[in-house]
Amino acid sequence: MTQQNIIDGQFASTLAGLFRERVKRTPQALAYRYFDKNNKNWQNFTWAEISEQVAHWQAALLQENLAPSDRVGIMLRNCPQWVIFDQAALGLGLVTVPLYTDDRPDNVAYIIAQAEIKLLLIDGLSQWKHLYKVRNELSSLNRIVTIQPIEDKTLFDDRLINLDQWLPMKQQYPLHAKESSPDNLASIVYTSGTTGRPKGVMLSHRNMLSNAQAAASCLDFHSDDCFLSFLPLSHTLERTDGYYLPMVVGATVAYARSIPQLAQDLITIRPTLLISVPRIYEQVYGKIQNQLEKKSAFAQKLFALTIDVGWRRFEHSQGRASWHPKLLLWPLLRRLVARPVLEKLGGRMRCAISGGAALPPKIAKLFIALGLNLLQGYGLTETSPVISVNRPDDNIPESIGTTLPGIAIKLGANDELLTKSPCVMMGYWKNPIATKEVIDADGWFHTGDKARQDELGHLYITGRIKEIIVMGNGEKIPPADMEMAITTDSLFEQVMILGEGKAFLSALVVLNLEQWQAFAKTLNVNSDQVNSLKVKPVQQAILKRINSHLKEFPGYAQIRRVTLFLKPWTVDNGLLTPTLKMKRPRILEYHAADIEDMYKGF
Repeated sequence: MTQQNIIDGQFASTLAGLFRERVKRTPQALAYRYFDKNNKNWQNFTWAEISEQVAHWQAALLQENLAPSDRVGIMLRNCPQWVIFDQAALGLGLVTVPLYTDDRPDNVAYIIAQAEIKLLLIDGLSQWKHLYKVRNELSSLNRIVTIQPIEDKTLFDDRLINLDQWLPMKQQYPLHAKESSPDNLASIVYTSGTTGRPKGVMLSHRNMLSNAQAAASCLDFHSDDCFLSFLPLSHTLERTDGYYLPMVVGATVAYARSIPQLAQDLITIRPTLLISVPRIYEQVYGKIQNQLEKKSAFAQKLFALTIDVGWRRFEHSQGRASWHPKLLLWPLLRRLVARPVLEKLGGRMRCAISGGAALPPKIAKLFIALGLNLLQGYGLTETSPVISVNRPDDNIPESIGTTLPGIAIKLGANDELLTKSPCVMMGYWKNPIATKEVIDADGWFHTGDKARQDELGHLYITGRIKEIIVMGNGEKIPPADMEMAITTDSLFEQVMILGEGKAFLSALVVLNLEQWQAFAKTLNVNSDQVNSLKVKPVQQAILKRINSHLKEFPGYAQIRRVTLFLKPWTVDNGLLTPTLKMKRPRILEYHAADIEDMYKGF
């Protein structure tokens, strides 16, 4: 793709301005693909068609007596309507507040009240059933627009209206552009709230647009590039780099039908670019390992040889290793082993990005060795979000890469990573105290992550400032690193390590049901028995398997006791955030009796 197709700051300084410039440059280019459940087919939308709909929706918003800077909420799964509503609102100077579709009703009610949202867009009946329970707490809302009609009279609310009724008669409407300044508030994005109520991160047009434009310089984009979008658009990584970035570079975005259907959508859409959190790569890795275990010894050795040669090839391409005769085997190994695996990702993928959490190095190594250009990046909602990312020609999988253009970083006290750039948030909504806690007087944002930087500028996250377990003997343990190492094993769905002030470490572990049933057979244990997870042989076997993944950690960082579960921690039961991070205090409270049993007598 030529640089002429990339929209830089000279041509767009606001998110609505970016959209207008994209429509102007490539009106007939393919913008979005979406599966229509009613017609059971994939539908295509050009930029010109999306622009017409944005103008139509703006006409509806103008009937609502909303003033510039008023907040409007989006509670949809990923779809073109998410973009249409966002652009319609931004072009009128409104502030969009994304909400997770599967968030708990009380949390949604809190956000709506705290942000004083006046209009909310929802998908349909299932969402409204949940919100109806807390409707008395939604007093700031004057209008609730639903895409799917809701006919149930028992769920009546005079603020509720179907989209078809809300939109005015179809005709040619002008595309409005009332936004005034790049530094105006564009969106309030509520953080996950792992330790309490979520905080509203105030992001300006400049914050998110400058981040997307900086990210555009990190890869070579092609005119036929297609992103497959499945991370929620309420997640800032997906919003900036799966929505605004494709608009900057003129790429197509296809919306996956669902996570369970992702494997089929990858084959159907054949994306060239993918943005994901590590969990998706971990799940694919687990499936590869499970399938490998069922194959012959020869097939396993052939796969291991492919990974060995593929990794040598990668290191040679990066200039970190010399040529080796084994590399002559690569064309054959690629055809026999690597290509069939990558075909399951669509067969066209040039680059995959991992962010949102740490990517286990051995998972990165496997995909890279197979020939997938997997790049780990790092950022936070408060930084719009990307601070750093690896590049295709400068990729160290253990690192979080080098900084984006225009982003400054330094290491502060206790090696905390600090950053300053146009991407750093305006502050927390209605929370100046919390804002001062993370943005110092000189404008440096404190990430809360410990880091180091090598001589070539690559950054490495070495731990969290606060998420450290200090054992009774004074030894310090990074629980997240250990949990990540354990969950690379497909038997372990979720893990939380404990031991603050204790003599030893223990763990709460949620097992994968299918993997547990298979593992139980190897132990001659009936997995259907009520107490099967508590019998001594099972506990010993699980501890042995867990600790086999912790060999790289110090000797004192071993798990001595474990409590096992099959019921997962979810958003619905309040133990995970909408971005699937563990709410550690809530889990500790929920499993207080189990934890007490593990430490009884110590």
